[in-house]
Amino acid sequence: MAEIENTYAETFDGLFCRILITAKDDKRLRRAAYGCSALPMVVVGRTEGGVERWLSKSQTPDKRLGAIVQFWGAINEGKPFDASLKKFVKEVSYRIRQEILVEPTACVFNALDSGKKFDVMDSIGHCGDGYEWEEEYYGRHVINIPLMMPGFRIERYLGYSIGISGGNLWFMCKDEDSALEAGDRALKAVHTVDGIVTPFDICSAGSKTETRYPKIGGTTNHPYCPTLKGKIHDSKVPAGVNAIPEIVINGMSLVAVKGAMKAGIYAAKDVGGVLKVSAGNYGGKLGKHLIHLRELIE
Repeated sequence: MAEIENTYAETFDGLFCRILITAKDDKRLRRAAYGCSALPMVVVGRTEGGVERWLSKSQTPDKRLGAIVQFWGAINEGKPFDASLKKFVKEVSYRIRQEILVEPTACVFNALDSGKKFDVMDSIGHCGDGYEWEEEYYGRHVINIPLMMPGFRIERYLGYSIGISGGNLWFMCKDEDSALEAGDRALKAVHTVDGIVTPFDICSAGSKTETRYPKIGGTTNHPYCPTLKGKIHDSKVPAGVNAIPEIVINGMSLVAVKGAMKAGIYAAKDVGGVLKVSAGNYGGKLGKHLIHLRELIE
């Protein structure tokens, strides 16, 4: 069994919304869901997203196949909250317009029970160039945007809230094969917990706050790069470790993120070649919430 390091993941409050995408068939649905949630970019002030789960026809309002997707954005500390929300809504609209709207037969419903909602008419609805209309559709108030294929429906008001972003697990592995197996097992276990997404799935590139090149955002966490072991004086890669996959977890609540991290630890700790389970943090200086690994397994 792998050692569970006495460390913690440093997590942050983040803005998120949760939508339900439906489509006529699995091919169109997966293109829309994976496409709109691609490119995790919150490190440079954009948004990140992930597929939470897949739904059967019996679980959706319009009785078609569905996917729950979450979008996440940063809350800029020291600035008015409305500024962060405005930017978040703008970024979410890009993702919906450029990937879901253009996917034939796709439809978007709100999937977050929240008293806080934003109106998508200006940012998405007016893609109909003024020819859009509002209607009731399977008990939801939607905007119908006329298109060539021939239309796109989106619920006019989408819920948003504040959740927890940045939960993470690192697996210190002896080789690439054990790293991929540990990552795959952890991902499967993590997604048994409701309300979470893994924007990067298995991530190969942990980052740090200090960088020589601030214009490009976060750069490689060089002390934990196995290929630099023996080349730099500040390497922190343990002996025998040659691959360190990371699982990043965002969730609707701190309880959900903790539950997902716990599930991931138990799923991967006994994989052959996993020498240690750890997590990334910034010395406790940035995140509001610290999730200690050993507390999760007590």
